[in-house]
Amino acid sequence: MARKPNTVRARAPRGSKSVAPARVARKRSAPRPSGASEDAPYHHGALRDALLEAAERVLERDGLSGLTLRAVAREAGVSHAAPTHHFGDLTGLVSELAAIGFRQFNAAMAVAGAASPSPKEKALAPAKAYVAYAQAHPGMYGLMFRAERLDMTRPSLHEAASASFAGLAGAIGASRHEQIHEEALTLEQAAAIARAWSLVHGFTMLLLDGRLSDILRRLPKGTDAETLLDAMLKSTVGRPPGA
Repeated sequence: MARKPNTVRARAPRGSKSVAPARVARKRSAPRPSGASEDAPYHHGALRDALLEAAERVLERDGLSGLTLRAVAREAGVSHAAPTHHFGDLTGLVSELAAIGFRQFNAAMAVAGAASPSPKEKALAPAKAYVAYAQAHPGMYGLMFRAERLDMTRPSLHEAASASFAGLAGAIGASRHEQIHEEALTLEQAAAIARAWSLVHGFTMLLLDGRLSDILRRLPKGTDAETLLDAMLKSTVGRPPGA
């Protein structure tokens, strides 16, 4: 019977543990949000931001009813526990998301006002930016004004929403050629702010819901929603104080 040839096994250095050959299982990478770098791991802060970005995508795609902690985790490609760890519950998540919306919203109106060459256009620009933001981000805009879903006591949301109101008060004050202190309004100032907000917010909601199409089809050919808004704003801006 033939003898098996001798085989020589390499010995591990004295004092060290030998490691048996083993197949190393590769950890399956979680899917990244679109646009994320493949070689950029999620650190604590980056994961929080990634979850908020994922939440915004889910919101704009599936609406508020589709925005759940599990849906956000799935969109971000992380464990279902991750959103709870960072935001506590769904109210915490949507409140932080709404804070981002208000900051974007405020920045858009500030940029529009700063870029306007004339005082009259400067007064109209924030309102137009208001509507444009809502058209570009209808899900986020809808969330920002759903107070029953938000925790307005969260510092980030309270600060962003307060800045939005301060911007509105400042714009109305500029159009009335007076200083408005948003914590101590006169009745006339409050009426002017409520009138302007009601006009622009009401117009925006009608536009997003498709309820202006019947009015627009009755107007001369080529008249669009922006033209209609412009005519509405020009009929209200420039009223004297108390009007």
